[in-house]
Amino acid sequence: MAAILPALVQTTLPPAQVAKLAKAAQEFEASVLGQLLAPIFETVDTAHGPFGGGSGEEQWKPMLVTEMARGIARQGGLGIARDALAQMIRMQEQGTR
Repeated sequence: MAAILPALVQTTLPPAQVAKLAKAAQEFEASVLGQLLAPIFETVDTAHGPFGGGSGEEQWKPMLVTEMARGIARQGGLGIARDALAQMIRMQEQGTR
């Protein structure tokens, strides 16, 4: 989360509120990334892989995609979290006036 904060303009919001918004923005980006990654994993032929595919592997695949998306988002992702956070801060500041 800290990686997305420096790109922002100054805010009058309390740091705890900004941290909460940053976490929500990062979770949003992870969700978007998960939606982008899911079709990629649908095309992988796991039947001939080291684990042999099957129903067990199919059940774990969504969790793998989710964790990969979270990892990408933690490393800066596509910049969606930064932009979402900036917009959320603007909206919060307008709502407090």
